[in-house]
Amino acid sequence: MDRRGFLRSSAYFTVAGAGALLSACGSGDDNPPQGSYTFPLGVASGDPKEASIVFWTRCAPKTGSADVDLRLEVALDASFNQPAGIVDLSARAQYDHTVRAKLTGLSPATRYYYRFRAGGDLSPVGQARTAPAAASTPGQLRFAWMTCQDWSINHWAAMSLMANEELDFIVHLGDYVYETVGAAFQAGRAEPAHARIELPDGVAVDGGARYANSLADYRTLYKTYRSDPRLQALHAKCPMVVIWDDHEFSDDCWQDHQTYDNANRQQTARRRNATQAWAEYMPVDWGDVSFDLNKAGYDNIRIYRDFRFGTLMHLVMTDQRLYRDDHVVSEADYARMLQGDPLSDPMSGDDSIGSRYFVPQPLLAQFETRAKGTLGRNPGLLGPTQTQWWKDTMKASTATWKVWGNEVTLNRMWLDMRTLAPAPYNNLYIVNADGWDGFPSYRAEMLGHLAANNVKNVVAITGDLHAFQCGVIYDNNDPATGEPVAVDFVSAGISSSSFYQYLRAGAGATPLGPLVATPQGFDQVLRMNNPGFAYADHDAQGYAVATVTAASFSVVFNKVKGLDANGSAPAAPLARRTRITLASGSTSPRVEDNAG
Repeated sequence: MDRRGFLRSSAYFTVAGAGALLSACGSGDDNPPQGSYTFPLGVASGDPKEASIVFWTRCAPKTGSADVDLRLEVALDASFNQPAGIVDLSARAQYDHTVRAKLTGLSPATRYYYRFRAGGDLSPVGQARTAPAAASTPGQLRFAWMTCQDWSINHWAAMSLMANEELDFIVHLGDYVYETVGAAFQAGRAEPAHARIELPDGVAVDGGARYANSLADYRTLYKTYRSDPRLQALHAKCPMVVIWDDHEFSDDCWQDHQTYDNANRQQTARRRNATQAWAEYMPVDWGDVSFDLNKAGYDNIRIYRDFRFGTLMHLVMTDQRLYRDDHVVSEADYARMLQGDPLSDPMSGDDSIGSRYFVPQPLLAQFETRAKGTLGRNPGLLGPTQTQWWKDTMKASTATWKVWGNEVTLNRMWLDMRTLAPAPYNNLYIVNADGWDGFPSYRAEMLGHLAANNVKNVVAITGDLHAFQCGVIYDNNDPATGEPVAVDFVSAGISSSSFYQYLRAGAGATPLGPLVATPQGFDQVLRMNNPGFAYADHDAQGYAVATVTAASFSVVFNKVKGLDANGSAPAAPLARRTRITLASGSTSPRVEDNAG
């Protein structure tokens, strides 16, 4: 069954023209009474375009598990006196009572209000704004991006701050859920509102952690995360453009391989379960991308896509997990080099250090040469088809700003310990080889494409690292000889433990210990080793907001405080704002710390 056949036969997704929708409204005389149904996760919208938006909810019966007939109502006013469209839908138990509808024929740059009705029960009201018309040049766009919202760590007060912002849309760069419960990196405190998640079929690993495995497990994660009223408020506030990173399936994953053990075992059924739950719970335009449950294999979905906001901004969203090659230095090969167990569990044996993190640069270069010979191309993050799509899309874009929704860090993060540490630690290290640094030839190929084709005003918005960064990106891996082609703005996670905290916990008595004695000291060390950095704060949680005009791309990093002494979320969570402005035509960011 092809994608369109699947969508039609399942009623999983409805596409309707706004002009034809008013006649779809039934009489409602036989509607079940109020109290028959519930909308426990609120409402959401996504993928805004100039003439369409996707609307989402989960509607379940108060008792039983039958399918639910419901209706989407869209209007130009919050009182719903100016209807723009009505769609009759079915929230099927087969898809966990989730439902989404793409409403087309909408007006550009227009705010719409929406709600769902099931019998006598109404959902909360959400609002969403369409994108500007393709030929128009809006005076300003304002959007936020967010990432890494681990339920099990810290607090989500950053979401309350974001909900108070005036935004056109939000970009979510992944780690919307975390697949593990009770893992070592989740050992810190969490606010009382976030009780421990119990996975119905979770698989136990060393140390008492459990990871999601079944479709029921992944659905449990999304239902739990979406139960938080602050996340519901964000979704109701404005549309989201979402992509995934690793934790929607498995930490540091590649294709359908997990990395809990050095063998990187393939888990196709688990990958498909994770994919289906993501597809059910995200407000994604399935007319724009593809998903087919009947297609065998792990790659039964394609989520990379792009969005245009008039002539001002072109948003290009990439998928850096489903098609990526194995890490260049695989854990199994590294374990063999150390005469260790290539099947051991890195949660206890920690062979990810040296293969994915703090990888000696000569070792990475040696393994990359071998991988090139095997693959017949540079090992990389996007896969051949998506790579060509990205190159073509960036080259052809005529927008003032080309904004790249980029999951993993593009900024160079090297650490030279050759004169600072005794053997065997006296190496030039690649700090994070799970990101773009781990694929140096491919990174240079992609960035060189921007330089060769004179693609200007490229800005990457990035997540994953649990830190705030702003750095100038060059067309090769040596800033001393490279040409600047882009600027990477990295936002810290909403709640996940910071990158600095991870390093401090793991440094122990190694020569890295003195370098991570304080957050400020570590920031300074990284900036000294990587001259492309304009700003770095590796001990942070928060989110980022961009204000885009024809003249500038201005970003505010919003850093939040930690938990109060009693373990609760702080009532006044904002710790600091840092504004960084990039002028059109420039690759030299201007930093204004403690900005208002």
